[in-house]
Amino acid sequence: MGESWTVRKVWVLGGAAVGLGMGFVMLLVVGVYVVAGNLVNNAAGSRGLAKGAVPAAYRQLVQQWGNLCPALSPALLAAQLYQESGWNPTVVSPADARGIAQFIPSTWATHGIDGNGDGRRDIWDPSDAIPSAASYDCELAKYVRDVPGDVSDNMLAAYNAGAYRVISSGGVPAIAETRNYVKRIRSLEESFAAPVTRLDPSRQAAGAIAFAQSKLGTPYLWGGTGTAGQGGRFDCSGLTQAAYEKVGITLPRVANDQYNAGPHPARGELMPGDLVFFSDDLTDSRAIRHVGVYVGGGYMIDAPRTGAVIRFDPVDTPDYFGATRVTEDGAKALPTNV
Repeated sequence: MGESWTVRKVWVLGGAAVGLGMGFVMLLVVGVYVVAGNLVNNAAGSRGLAKGAVPAAYRQLVQQWGNLCPALSPALLAAQLYQESGWNPTVVSPADARGIAQFIPSTWATHGIDGNGDGRRDIWDPSDAIPSAASYDCELAKYVRDVPGDVSDNMLAAYNAGAYRVISSGGVPAIAETRNYVKRIRSLEESFAAPVTRLDPSRQAAGAIAFAQSKLGTPYLWGGTGTAGQGGRFDCSGLTQAAYEKVGITLPRVANDQYNAGPHPARGELMPGDLVFFSDDLTDSRAIRHVGVYVGGGYMIDAPRTGAVIRFDPVDTPDYFGATRVTEDGAKALPTNV
């Protein structure tokens, strides 16, 4: 991202140039959204897990065991694991839930399996814990298979509230915690699944772009979230967080968590308002180190680094990781403890 880009120099120098840049962006937004309706559902994407959404160390396990039964999918299993532990295999909760799948020892004693065939059932080993999570899900799905409603929803409800409550309620019970749990996991599932059709445009995108535009030329600040005490300055994820906060969507503070705030369009399907991400490890979303707001034409608005200002930058660089089309439900589903 060197300074040789003439277009960047033109856009970030002076108020008139910024105004020109803003006009350019809004033309792109209008142009893209005029044709967006014609694009939706006209092309199918690939099935399976979204690129890099599951860390490479666990991707094969999630892909394999996520197909253990019809009620489960790799993306659904990934959503559960992310919600439970944020892919941390050593985490312990206040309730003594342990490891990447957050099994309580008493539950592990009856439902843990030897997933890697080494003769041990190790609650801390993802090669055992991930298969055990899938096995436990599918066991619950069998218990509630005759209950009315969506079998995957009922399986998740049984995971949260117990199979008896799902059976006696005739579906997801009217328990706020359980209903919220089911909704969160199903929303997160969309973030971990590779889209199978074109994604609908985000209705909040234009507002997020407008906020980012208004900050063009603002000096970068590491850790900046735009507070008065920070002189209204931002770092990369602080800018994207503030841009979507402006339109009523609360994103996590850091870029690698923002990646899971919605489904992931392919590079050729980017629309203005999508968040675009960059990493030195293109196999693991947890390694993402930079984010910007896509504005169209191959450019984003971003807060790049110390010594620079919020500006336009190209997205097509070797460290381009992928993109997220932020949704309100996707953002609300993100765990707060990862």
